[in-house]
Amino acid sequence: MSKTWRPATQLVHNGTLRSQFGETSEAIYLTQGFVYDTSEAAEARFKGETEGFIYARYGSPTNDMFEKRMCALEGAEDARATASGMAAVSAAILCQLQAGDHIVAARALFGSCRWVVETLAPKYGIECTLVDGRFTENWEKAIRPNTKLFFLESPTNPTLEVVDIAAVAKLANQIGAKVVVDNVFATPLFQKPLELGAHIVVYSATKHIDGQGRSLGGIILSDKQWIDEKLQDYFRHTGPAMSPFTAWTLLKGIETLPLRVAQQTKNAAKVADFLAEQTNKVARVIYPGRKDHPQADIIAKQMSGGSTLIAFELKGGKEAAFKLQNALEIVKISNNLGDSKSLITHPATTTHKNLTDEARAELGISPGTVRFSAGIEDSDDLVEDFARALEQVSA
Repeated sequence: MSKTWRPATQLVHNGTLRSQFGETSEAIYLTQGFVYDTSEAAEARFKGETEGFIYARYGSPTNDMFEKRMCALEGAEDARATASGMAAVSAAILCQLQAGDHIVAARALFGSCRWVVETLAPKYGIECTLVDGRFTENWEKAIRPNTKLFFLESPTNPTLEVVDIAAVAKLANQIGAKVVVDNVFATPLFQKPLELGAHIVVYSATKHIDGQGRSLGGIILSDKQWIDEKLQDYFRHTGPAMSPFTAWTLLKGIETLPLRVAQQTKNAAKVADFLAEQTNKVARVIYPGRKDHPQADIIAKQMSGGSTLIAFELKGGKEAAFKLQNALEIVKISNNLGDSKSLITHPATTTHKNLTDEARAELGISPGTVRFSAGIEDSDDLVEDFARALEQVSA
């Protein structure tokens, strides 16, 4: 496949395997195992002397196509598709650490990601320090002699803070640590963590990559040496593999990723601008595509586009947030994001409800904070929907 193809072309054609029947759409290989012509062929396959598939838990032709297509988009050498985004996060972190190691992680993380580093990892003797990731000096101060991993999201969930990935990667390289970046909010179209110096990138493919509310999935991307030496055995023996049917749906979804993200970003920008004007009811709007984002300088350096998501805070707190959400007609209440349908979430009572009040306050999640994920609807319809709903909110 051509390495000079642009993303929209890669996402339709790259990595395609065709059977002897010459099918147009990728085939779904719903099989657990594979047959060998001879006993000698089976032995050679297991020794790694010949290429081919062994067992669907290790890999399948359909999964392989999805992994190769994502590698082409991300600029990665290799990848492994997982059953969910959290399977990808957990595997990427735990496969390379052991008791006595230390993680430095940004405190602004999706609730389940924070649970993995803050609660699960310490059960296995892995220490963790959470930092305000917006400031590079905080990462540097948290480094210990046993620090082996930095973990971050950028932009963050739900408040769309941004971390300087290149600066964190530079620190990690100085001590021989690895940087894992959850790149869901930026999408692989707007941010390339590997080009910025990160070592591993993870996605919840459930979000923009599927983008149509059909499938759970995740993927881990890195260089081939790290996949072979750190991830492969963990992956084979713990079994987080993606279903081939899911891989097929994601292959279909990813074909339209550039089209969907372009419209979603256009919609998010227009809604963000509208909300920013409603100063009598909206306290603040955080959107990476706006010049008033607190870290606009870093965004300009490492992102090629805004985002499909907005965070904003209503002056009336939880009551105002609930009234707004309940009054929306087009926008649906859901904890998902990156969907073709516009979705809205109240993080304090859903995705981040398990954090303490103090922890939420540290992250800038107030009772009035709302996260909006723009869909592909008409921009004017979405603005009108918010205008109608805001009329139900007291000033």
